[in-house]
Amino acid sequence: MKGPEGKRTKTKDLGGASAQVENSSLQKTPASEDGGETLSSYWLMKSESESRLEKGVDVKFSIEDLQAQPRQTTCWDGVRNYQARNFLRAMRLDEEAFFYHSNCREPGIAGLVKIVKEAYPDHTQFEKNSPHYDSSSKEDNPKWSMVDVQFVRMLRRFIPLAELRAHHEAHKASGGPLKNMALFTRQRLSVQRLTREEFDFILSLEEKEPS
Repeated sequence: MKGPEGKRTKTKDLGGASAQVENSSLQKTPASEDGGETLSSYWLMKSESESRLEKGVDVKFSIEDLQAQPRQTTCWDGVRNYQARNFLRAMRLDEEAFFYHSNCREPGIAGLVKIVKEAYPDHTQFEKNSPHYDSSSKEDNPKWSMVDVQFVRMLRRFIPLAELRAHHEAHKASGGPLKNMALFTRQRLSVQRLTREEFDFILSLEEKEPS
């Protein structure tokens, strides 16, 4: 498939959000790290913010496009990587995610969304006109899932990938919160889990002028 892997895209004429096919082995993702009481998780979700045709469909979907949706809500469809799918299945109502603009001139974090419907079968896997049709998936045993997300707010300023990378590199030496951030250790994943420390640090950046 053309284009970089791991970028979630939106298929506008299908009413959902879509992602590039990614290569990964099947992994199960626990809802909590310690196997005990389920804890809230934090997420980063990638979406293409500039126009790109895939099988004749423009897969662009920016955070501004989300704002324009009814109730500022959409389904996050088209994820075709098993680990990213398992992360979708691990999401719980009202958990928050950063909306990340990918595959564009300046990638980075644009805003916040929240989960408003937990995982259910992704309809695009069965639609032959969809860029993310999967002929091997069966309706009585669907491979792929999606969640519904709702716009929460724009960040006070856009946090570019270059700034996040600079913090990641510095934190690898200092032991800071972004030292193991999946955005740099698992770059191709279109849905990524964040630690509370990563999430809080990134939120704090919106209050600061970039260095």
